[in-house]
Amino acid sequence: MPEPLSIMVAPNGARRTKADHPAIPVTAEETAQVVAACAEAGGQAAHLHVRDRDQRHLLDVDAYRAVIKAVKQQAPADFVCQITTEAVGRYSPREQMAVVKGVKPEAVSIAVKELVPDAQAEAEAGAFYEWCRREEVAVQHILYGTDDMAAFYDLCRRGVIPGDRLGVLFVLGRYSTNQESEANMLRPFLEMRDKAGNGPDLTWMICAFGRGETAAAVAAMAMGGHVRVGFENSLWTPQGDVTKDNAEAVARSRRVADELGRTCATREQTLKVLGAV
Repeated sequence: MPEPLSIMVAPNGARRTKADHPAIPVTAEETAQVVAACAEAGGQAAHLHVRDRDQRHLLDVDAYRAVIKAVKQQAPADFVCQITTEAVGRYSPREQMAVVKGVKPEAVSIAVKELVPDAQAEAEAGAFYEWCRREEVAVQHILYGTDDMAAFYDLCRRGVIPGDRLGVLFVLGRYSTNQESEANMLRPFLEMRDKAGNGPDLTWMICAFGRGETAAAVAAMAMGGHVRVGFENSLWTPQGDVTKDNAEAVARSRRVADELGRTCATREQTLKVLGAV
């Protein structure tokens, strides 16, 4: 029987604003309402970004606490909240780590190339990863390509990133104007995983861009992976029409999952997908 599926919604991201789509949430209350609708549509988790009054990306402890509290009040009790440490050119690795320690979330996504940009950053990053394990913060490692994945495996082999089973997010494409992903962008990641030998076991999820988001999600679901969908990466249907809202994107993935026999993951299963020990 296929493994239960975790569908994560990324409702806003760091870059898009209401000028891009009026249904993009930018306040804690708006985000909570959107996430609750996505849970009803078949989602198990949310990838949360917070914004300032000008809709700019923030890494802020109080703002994260506020949005998590709002989501927990409106979404089902078993729904999972993941924060991000995405830098967007504004934050240093130390600031990224500090916000995680301040919030102490149940889950966080961290780009390997941002947190460990060079050898000098390894010791502090390694201590931080160990802290996350002790504090039971599920870490999902963001990999933007096979170069990132090679660096990730090297850090794992040398113990900078600890653990025998780790959660990763394969990003199929790049954040750029008119980016369109294709399902075959998943292949190099899986080929590298299969050749890794005695590396850690990976629980993997994908995100993809533009009209290609759905095709990439279908490929990932068919191959046993998990999916992150929503307005952070795509505003469009496979046909190029504008998606009504984030819940519609989640529902589209849920319909495909049902056809593939992928049932909904539980809270515990979802946290393991996201890197819980």
